[in-house]
Amino acid sequence: MPALPTSFTLDLPDWLTDLSAGLPADFPTLPQRMALVNDLARRNVAAGSGGPFAAAVFERDRGRLVSLGVNRVVPLGLSCAHAEVMALSLAQQALGSWDLGAPGLPAHQLVVNWRPCAMCFGATLWSGVVDLVIAGDGPELESLTGFDEGPLPATWPDELRQRRIALTVGVGRDEAVALFASFGRSGAPVYNGRGGGRR
Repeated sequence: MPALPTSFTLDLPDWLTDLSAGLPADFPTLPQRMALVNDLARRNVAAGSGGPFAAAVFERDRGRLVSLGVNRVVPLGLSCAHAEVMALSLAQQALGSWDLGAPGLPAHQLVVNWRPCAMCFGATLWSGVVDLVIAGDGPELESLTGFDEGPLPATWPDELRQRRIALTVGVGRDEAVALFASFGRSGAPVYNGRGGGRR
């Protein structure tokens, strides 16, 4: 029997590694934070390094940038390589804690260019962030791109509240929708676990 795999790697594309070196340390406002995320999502598509999704973890109050993430599913061949998973995992690694809300740490915020999918919603709940900021939460993403975001419960905002995670919706929405529309027209790969490709 061949040896079973024992490890895998999630990494950011080279262009983002290079870009991150020149970014400011702090992003004081929500529009600045979302502008960064929307820009990263746009660049990810343009570079062919993943889907139209990006995320970032910040210290909520100061705005210090902790980590970045972009979607890497297709280039890495890993369905878990979503932007939120990338950003949250890199933040946890940087801080040496699986809990971004652990005692002694500042409050952390996750900023994403749309409502998390079913997988990333779970990752958000367990990550320890106390704040989630999204560009939008309607059907536009799926209708414009063909992605399947999974069975998120209708009560998902309540689930956040029960876990003391604040939710802000609508920051940078128009920019996010414009990117999804452009992506949908591009013919770029759309991965869905059932049926593959586009619907």
